[in-house]
Amino acid sequence: MRIILALIVALFATPLCAAEWGHYVNERFGVEADVPPGFVPGEPPANGDGQGFATPTARLSIYGSLIVEGDFESVVAQRMKWTAEDGWAITYQAVTPSWASWSGKRGSRILYVRAIRMCGGSTLGAFELEYSEADRKAFDRVVERLVTSLGDSGTGWQC
Repeated sequence: MRIILALIVALFATPLCAAEWGHYVNERFGVEADVPPGFVPGEPPANGDGQGFATPTARLSIYGSLIVEGDFESVVAQRMKWTAEDGWAITYQAVTPSWASWSGKRGSRILYVRAIRMCGGSTLGAFELEYSEADRKAFDRVVERLVTSLGDSGTGWQC
């Protein structure tokens, strides 16, 4: 009986340990978000605007950007246009003065983007998650966690 109990505990403990989420804070813009388990950081860009993470089947980018012309909503509209021009068929979009989300499909891939207004409207913070349509159910919870964790750490030097 003890052996069976030990096996059950081991089976349930392993996924809990493997499910450790990381956390990323961008020093330049102060955008922050949780990073799902298994996503490995890539080489950061020279301009320091964010960080990319990847698994064999998915990619995540967390970044900040200056709003040089217009306001948050006009920058989001431009980014959605670029997404469409990059071949993504936009399937969902919601835009408010403080946050925006959109997703698209290209072939068997899904893209989900969330952006937030930061620094009184002078910057935005965002994440982009690309994954296989076959993994959609598994990534629904990942998207939810990313959306709730995306924020302004208040540490960016751009404010």
